[in-house]
Amino acid sequence: MERRIALDEECCLGCETCVELCPHVFAMDSDKEKAYVLDEAAGDEACIEEAMASCPAECISWED
Repeated sequence: MERRIALDEECCLGCETCVELCPHVFAMDSDKEKAYVLDEAAGDEACIEEAMASCPAECISWED
């Protein structure tokens, strides 16, 4: 089974760090001012891991 990205939109600060690092994977909802997973298959694991490590709210993780 493949790992999936879990992004807790409730704790998202809207800083856009994940979007800047992996723009093909994450996007911003301008109405909610929160990030969301756009297409988890569009990015490589290293990029996603960097976004996870860079998230100041630590709201991005792997879901098994």
